[in-house]
Amino acid sequence: MAAPLASKAGSAGTNSKPPFPELDFRSGARVEELNKLIQEFTKHDQREYDDQRALEIHTAKDFIFSMLGMVQKLDQKLPVANEYLLLSGGVREGVVDIDLDELNVYARGTDYDMDFTLLVPALKLHDRNQPVTLDMRHSALCHSWLSLRLFDEGTISKWKDCCTIVDHINGATNYFFSPTKVADWFYDSISIVLSEIQKKPQRGMPKVEKVEKNGTIISIILGVGSSRMLYDIVPVVSFKGWPAVAQSWLMENHFWDGKITEEEVISGFYLVPACSYKGKKDNEWRLSFARSEVQLKKCISSSLMQAYQACKAIIIKLLSRPKAISPYHLRSMMLWACDRLPATYLAQEDYAAHFLLGLIDDLQHCLVNKMCPNYFIPQCNMLEHLSEETVMLHARKLSSVRSDPAEHLRTAIEHVKAANRLTLELQRRGSTTSIPSPQSDGGDTNQPDDRLAKKLQQLVTENPGKSISVFINPDDVTRPHFRIDDKFF
Repeated sequence: MAAPLASKAGSAGTNSKPPFPELDFRSGARVEELNKLIQEFTKHDQREYDDQRALEIHTAKDFIFSMLGMVQKLDQKLPVANEYLLLSGGVREGVVDIDLDELNVYARGTDYDMDFTLLVPALKLHDRNQPVTLDMRHSALCHSWLSLRLFDEGTISKWKDCCTIVDHINGATNYFFSPTKVADWFYDSISIVLSEIQKKPQRGMPKVEKVEKNGTIISIILGVGSSRMLYDIVPVVSFKGWPAVAQSWLMENHFWDGKITEEEVISGFYLVPACSYKGKKDNEWRLSFARSEVQLKKCISSSLMQAYQACKAIIIKLLSRPKAISPYHLRSMMLWACDRLPATYLAQEDYAAHFLLGLIDDLQHCLVNKMCPNYFIPQCNMLEHLSEETVMLHARKLSSVRSDPAEHLRTAIEHVKAANRLTLELQRRGSTTSIPSPQSDGGDTNQPDDRLAKKLQQLVTENPGKSISVFINPDDVTRPHFRIDDKFF
């Protein structure tokens, strides 16, 4: 025991060295430096919006909702009183689990300044109190066909032209709701409505800069004042309740237990127009738990979210070819990490660097083992279809990140700064100056007031990454219908 005591006494002497800075064992990077780089990335990635930008966001939102109201009136297919889910971030940002290989590449700064995803129910099943059983006999895990037998004759009559038809031996005809045909109908309807709107332009109306069908997604870029906004519009089927296939997930312990109620988590789910690797595109939908994910994000610490956003920016650039890994995979890994690790550890404000390195390690582990379970349906492996060659290629790329995370963070920072500079340059040049600002004196009595601008500014700046439910009545598109949790705006 003498030696340790002597050593301890010696360490307290005047010649003792200061504590060595905390290092990442793999790369040798200083953890303090990585934390500072993540903070810098967050500062440039999450910009604050002034009142004018908030009003421009509101104007674009109103235009999109008015357009959808007119789509409903075309042939009465969409529900009359619909409930949309508005998510901050486009489909390419991984806000929903949709394959990215069919999407055109859009770049922030070059093509748009802000991006959103809007889930628009084409059909709703909202009167179920028991677990929802779907027809998964023909599908891979986490996917389903949807028979219109669940609906009334009026609904079948409206939508039969967007179905594939299967005749049974007994003579009965079954109509299966087709994601590809629904997307085609949706794109055609939106194109007709936009053509009509543009025939009678109104002062202050957004300029439609781009309308494209990306697989089953309709992407619209609007110019409003000095802003360009990307809306990825996704036709979905909306359900209240919870799918029977995910019922066992509720029996497990989760990081959100005691923080939010089970009723908030299982309030509803969607079918989105995406099929499995070997699925039939015309028939197969993918289960989406976007509504639940909005609730779960409330329980994720800001430092972990910062690490996630920084990691996402790195992998979007690095793992883009071939398209095998999406930001949604990373989101799933983050949710699993929240279940696996102590809440007190994940709540540490100065641990963003540890979380970033851990997410990279997790992603590399998933690639090497070709295993990434869906968070809500763990028996579904989202990487199962990838070839050994593809997963090893991406794993090697991630190895280079892990060897020098600071350099890849600096690159991500430069990319986001360059995008911001492009946005500012286009604003200076007045690339959309033909579009009057919502604050300009156009004599429009329906322009939103300053109170709404402040609410929207608060909405955007204080709730980064959060989502907004929107109720819309196509016969009254003049009133705001925002809802975050139980608060209306």
